[in-house]
Amino acid sequence: MAVRKAVFAGSWYPKQAAACDQEIAQFLSEADAPGAESSGWVAGIVPHAGWYYSGKIACQVINCLRSSEPLDLVVVFGMHLHHASANHLMAEGAWETPFGELPVATALAETLMKQFSFEIETPRRFVQDNTIELQLPFIKRLLDPRAFLGIGVPPAVQSFEIGRAVVDWARENGKRLKLVGSTDLTHYGPNYGLTAHGSGEPALAWVRERNDRRVIDAMLAMAPEQVLAEGISHQNACCSGAAATTIVAARHAGASRSHPIAYATSYEKSPGTSFVGYTGIVFGR
Repeated sequence: MAVRKAVFAGSWYPKQAAACDQEIAQFLSEADAPGAESSGWVAGIVPHAGWYYSGKIACQVINCLRSSEPLDLVVVFGMHLHHASANHLMAEGAWETPFGELPVATALAETLMKQFSFEIETPRRFVQDNTIELQLPFIKRLLDPRAFLGIGVPPAVQSFEIGRAVVDWARENGKRLKLVGSTDLTHYGPNYGLTAHGSGEPALAWVRERNDRRVIDAMLAMAPEQVLAEGISHQNACCSGAAATTIVAARHAGASRSHPIAYATSYEKSPGTSFVGYTGIVFGR
């Protein structure tokens, strides 16, 4: 089986399993989301910066998806795409992680390719995009599913049908499924071409309390169309299509409630004129 090599291991997160384990243990020891320990979570929103900046949030979200029963399938929606982008999918092979390989859910991929058009990636020809890969060590170590599928979806309502189709396939085939949507929030500062609110504390307060708050509230309300609109109009979700599609799929799978796990910005780790917001949210029955 051909394996897609991890291109961000050793830079955005540790390359060796022992070092990953050490960081994961530290992330989980710092969990601070009362109520998240309850069962029934079927999906989550995670950030995708380097682990130093947002790994703790992503790890804690994915840990909430753990189950006492073996897990058949995890699907991650992600990728930095624009409204007119193609859907992306790697339909065969496996993804490399420090803890071992994650085999592609080939049967699901084949079903989706019959219903939707995709830019097909392979283990040797793919877009080097961090949004999905950064989650894989957490997924392998904490969930260890029998199969995995990463899907790139643009910020468009047409992406919602892919989310529903994933859930339909899992239901029809009796597969235990968990869903993950990967997005960072506002990218503020001269590095990102957004400086309308100055710099320093006023800019940080605007990002934290207003711009990021808008899209987080839409996610917590499980309002996918609003999530798309926020990302497009206010630049507060770099992968709003992934987040919105995850919410649609979670609702289709029976989720009716949400719970915030954490919020942070890169400013806390590296104060400067340019910084990024991160959130973690889970959805369940």
